[in-house]
Amino acid sequence: MDVIDLLECGDTAALEALGARFARRRLNRNLTQQALANEAGVSRKTVSHLENGSPVTTVNLVRVLRALGEYRTLDNVLPHVPISPLDLVKLQGKERQRARGRSDEASSQEPWNWRE
Repeated sequence: MDVIDLLECGDTAALEALGARFARRRLNRNLTQQALANEAGVSRKTVSHLENGSPVTTVNLVRVLRALGEYRTLDNVLPHVPISPLDLVKLQGKERQRARGRSDEASSQEPWNWRE
């Protein structure tokens, strides 16, 4: 499977396809699972889980990518998106830190008043 169509396959199939890619990169570097695990600072079992399509933590995924020399591929997964110029003008140079709640939630609450 060259291209993983995430819309067509389930999570399990996507993880298995990614795992096969990790195994191929490891083998192309002529590394054992233990050698890769040592280089990445993870357990051999973690590398095995990754290659078999089992879920692993994000930090372990990043460590293995770094050890394989594939760390920069994360930019392809989720590229940086700059703030649009219109949003910059609206925010007057302040980068947005929080999302506003839905307006229908605020209107459904009763107005606050002093209890006397």
